[in-house]
Order: sequence, then structure tokens, then C-alpha cells
Amino acid sequence: MRMTTATPIAALPRWITPARLDRFEQVTIVLLWMLLAWRVLHSPNVFAPLVMVTETTVMGFVLIRRPTTNISLKLGDWLLAITATYAPLLIVPAGSPVPLLAPLAVALWGFGTLVQFSGKLFLRRSFGIAPANRGIKTDGMYRFVRHPIYAGYLFGHIGTLLLMPSLTNFAIYAIGWWAQILRILAEERLLSEDPAYREFMTKTRWRLIPGIF
Repeated sequence: MRMTTATPIAALPRWITPARLDRFEQVTIVLLWMLLAWRVLHSPNVFAPLVMVTETTVMGFVLIRRPTTNISLKLGDWLLAITATYAPLLIVPAGSPVPLLAPLAVALWGFGTLVQFSGKLFLRRSFGIAPANRGIKTDGMYRFVRHPIYAGYLFGHIGTLLLMPSLTNFAIYAIGWWAQILRILAEERLLSEDPAYREFMTKTRWRLIPGIF
């Protein structure tokens, strides 16, 4: 498969390289994960540990991913990716769920976790944060939507918000998903430079939720 370069590296300062950006992602996500773990440990919410399941898989796959040189070096793309990925690590695992909504919330969280983890298993070491081409995947969950991992995050975040309702958490997720939608569009601009991805887009029509987006 022929890979193309999304943005000329020469147009940016020499010290900004794909390898250094990769390391920046990894170090930052580990630090934020540690802070989240500390908040969860001291949280009175009995559902707080569920947050660590989702966010630990994000961190784990970021640490073992395959390096690439075909990564976006646009500042806007990176800011969107950072906002979308790091926002969930900033939620406050406190508050109490509405008892009647707790079963629904856990079901949404469980479904979302299953979907995003299944997507990562098919993506394997091609997982990343910033828009990049680490290889095109079209099997598994990718037969249903083009971004199954993000779809899993969506359901999981809705479930988490219902389990830990607060204006702070709502604002964090709202900002995160505003960035996530724009991030998806940025990723597809980069990936569509690859003929294999353009063909994939014709076969898998929807990005997140069939019939909606």
C-alpha cells in the first residue's frame, strides 16, 4: 500500500517530528491517567472504577501502537485530537446516579466498552490519537461504521455521565465531543489521500451511528 505525506514536514520547525509528537502523546496520556486514577481512588462513587477500564485501554493501545511518519503535523488537528482524547481523563468521578437510570447507564457503558475494545483489537498497533495513516482496516467492526472505536466512546461516555451526573462532567464531555466530531473529519481528510481508504468509504457509509452520522 502506498503511503502519502499529509503535510510537508519542512514547513514546520525542525524539532517538531512525528517521533517526538508520538512521545508527547504517550507521556501526556500516562500523566493524565495517573491523575484520573488518583481521583477515582478517592471517589465516593461506587461506579468510579468503571472509568478506569475505558481510559486504561486508551492508554495501553497508545503505548504499544505502531510508529508512523504519515501523521498530520497541522496544529489544528493536534489540538482537536488532544481535546477529544484528554477531556474524558479530566472528568470528576463523583456524584450519584439516579437509581432508576443506573441499569441503563451501566448497559450503555458496557456496550460502549465492548464496541471500542473490539475496534481496538482489530486496529491493534494502528491505534493513535492524532490523524495518521498507520494502515487501513476494513474488517471486524469497521464493516459497520468507519470509526467504531469513537462510536464505543460515545455510548460509554453517555453511560458514564449518567453514572456520575454533574454540570462539570457534562461540560467536559460536550467540549470533548465537539472536538471529536471535528477530529473525525480531520482524520478522514488525511486518510482519504489513500486510495484504499476512499474505496473503504464507498463500502462503509456511516462514520459513527448508522443512519445518523
